[in-house]
Amino acid sequence: MDIRLMNVKRQHEAHAAEYEEAALRVLRSGCYIGGEEVSAFESEFAAYEGAKYGVSCGNGTDALILALRALGIGAGDEVITVAWTFCSTAESIAVVGAKPVFVDVSPESLCIDPELVERAVTPKTKALLPVHLYGQSCDMTALRDICRRHGLKLVADCAQAAGTSFGGERRGILGDISCFSFFPTKNLGCAGDGGMILTDDEVLAGACRSLKVHGSGASGLGFLRREYEKRGEKIPENMPDGTSKYYNYLIGYNSRLDAVQAAILRKKLNYINDFVEARRANAAYYGEALRGTGYTLPKESAGSRHSYYIYALKHKNAGKIMAKLAEAGIQSGIYYPVPLHLQGAFAFLGYRHGDLPVTEELARTTFAVPVYPELSEAEKEFVVKILREADGE
Repeated sequence: MDIRLMNVKRQHEAHAAEYEEAALRVLRSGCYIGGEEVSAFESEFAAYEGAKYGVSCGNGTDALILALRALGIGAGDEVITVAWTFCSTAESIAVVGAKPVFVDVSPESLCIDPELVERAVTPKTKALLPVHLYGQSCDMTALRDICRRHGLKLVADCAQAAGTSFGGERRGILGDISCFSFFPTKNLGCAGDGGMILTDDEVLAGACRSLKVHGSGASGLGFLRREYEKRGEKIPENMPDGTSKYYNYLIGYNSRLDAVQAAILRKKLNYINDFVEARRANAAYYGEALRGTGYTLPKESAGSRHSYYIYALKHKNAGKIMAKLAEAGIQSGIYYPVPLHLQGAFAFLGYRHGDLPVTEELARTTFAVPVYPELSEAEKEFVVKILREADGE
């Protein structure tokens, strides 16, 4: 067989006529940047996840950077996060001039460990940036309590968690500001790059809207005025006052979601619950079929409704098992082979091997197998067959 780890082509084929009609409609409209498709998707996705405001942007990394900038986080600040995640999580913190502070994850949930967060808070800490890894929700009750007691902002990395819920509702995974990715392989993926910021704070939403278009417009001016007020300073007398894109008040970015991507995402949003349910069904099949083997299976944490963007198994012989899978034509992958605290990009922070033991063990022993919604019964059976054979060797 030839079973891919991710298969976006199959997802497209399932509803190809709808997606292609949506894209063609945009191409024929001549409105490629912004417009009705983008604003409609922002509103619809925000409503789906339970937030008041949605601000689309170019990708999930930009969403994190814009969110941190909108919160005023920068040089001299610390943001607590995890090393067991994709580079963009900590990269965004460093890009805005702040310092990533890594803590270990829980061996059960693979998400940030609240007890370790509590110990890592210092007077320089301004925010927590937890990651809902693989579609599993963090313990948001504990994290919100920490933020409340220490006066911190909660920035939720939801890049892998569209459709995930905590405490019985999707909005349960959201922080003060939350960041999503629509990379093609995600639970809700577009035909390219795309991202979204969700928040209930109108001021933060406005700041993000301005920052993503070169710091321009009325939102940029309003945010700048508030910044001057916070510093107890007066706005310069020569400050221009205009609301078009040619009046720039903040040093911002060019980070926009294309209209054609928004149109496709609007169509896919109609099916996201089906996508998530299929992922959960596939995960349940694996869980039952691999029970009693040498594999440590994913666990759904208390309060979390896992969306299974990734189905990661743990085994002492992970490397050998991945080789057996490859021989049988089954793709697998490690998420992630090098934890961020040991990456060259973050060597300046001074972390060493052994600093985050749970994370480092996961890098040696975990691997992902296909769990995407369009897997056939025969393919799932074959994956289990090879896994069980490899476990016994």
